[in-house]
Amino acid sequence: MAAELSRSSYLEKNVGSFPDSIEVAGQRYEKVDDLRYGTNPHQPAAYYRPAGSRGVIGGMEILKTGKNGLSQTNLEDISGALNIVKFCPGVPACAVMKHVNPSGAAMGLPGEDLKQVYIKARDADARAAFGSVIAFNVRVDAATAEEIMSTFVECVVAPGFSPEALAVFNDAERFKLNRHVRIIRCGDIDALPKYCSDAAAASDTIKVLTDGSLILAAPLLTSLRTVADLRPARGENTRCGQQVSTVPCSEAQKRDLLFSWHVNLSVRSNGVVIVSGGQTLSVGTGEQDRVGAIEQAIAKFNQKYSGSGILEGSVMSSDGFFPFEDGVETAAAAGIRAIIAPAGSLRDADVIKRANELGVALFHAPERIFSHH
Repeated sequence: MAAELSRSSYLEKNVGSFPDSIEVAGQRYEKVDDLRYGTNPHQPAAYYRPAGSRGVIGGMEILKTGKNGLSQTNLEDISGALNIVKFCPGVPACAVMKHVNPSGAAMGLPGEDLKQVYIKARDADARAAFGSVIAFNVRVDAATAEEIMSTFVECVVAPGFSPEALAVFNDAERFKLNRHVRIIRCGDIDALPKYCSDAAAASDTIKVLTDGSLILAAPLLTSLRTVADLRPARGENTRCGQQVSTVPCSEAQKRDLLFSWHVNLSVRSNGVVIVSGGQTLSVGTGEQDRVGAIEQAIAKFNQKYSGSGILEGSVMSSDGFFPFEDGVETAAAAGIRAIIAPAGSLRDADVIKRANELGVALFHAPERIFSHH
């Protein structure tokens, strides 16, 4: 299917010989377009959507083109970013994706406009945000567009753009650094499945192994909808007896915990997400051990803010359980005061006991959310 590998620049389109339609597990897919290239310029690629269905991403409208179209990584980042902002209906939200992980995400608090929400998401890790893909769950206005064009970005995707915002994005003379930015209008974000109860309407995921074998799997969804679903951690073993998290947690921290959990669905495992004030402060991703992911996130935060930032009072989500107490100890030492993670460790009771001793509110999530995209 793929063309012979050849050298290709980042601005050129490397077209392969992909069919107009394919069938996988009884589902027919129609080709939307040949991509600029796949993950790297020497890899041709094409993307497909279910036949007869435009979809939120498969039916996107390119309002401004650049660099000879989208690459596979652009599409994967668009998908991951929309997978975050879909969890914030009724509240403006922004996700900034880089290499299929969020560098930053933010949701609006009372009194914050979309430009402020974008700045929060971008400046969660401004260095990593260079050359990123940005997604919003609301219409983009001119003030936000001006801010976006002040730094280099690859793509902006949203359900709509004001005419004034489009004029800003198309002003190549004024914003020469961003003359290749792609502006994309997606479909109705509310149509994207979010929760386990939406599983019947969600598409299976497809993973291709090195020898061409396929894995079909149910999509990664969550049962955690609102702060009312947060449950204090409980556990029991012979060492500690029965333990229950007793540390109080504010409503603002619970809101941040829920946001952190929803962001973590789009973070490569082992993943942790630290949040405060509706903004990711740091994301630890792709580590082979859980405490290493926490250490990575804390180190990134300290590096970004050079000691001027404050983690005290922040919250954290972990996509998997804590096998030992060291994860909670590391988080608490940095100032994190509330954590959500799934249960499942033989040492759950030990971890809960230690969290109580350290003054950390601990909640057990209803499921594990490893993501190996």
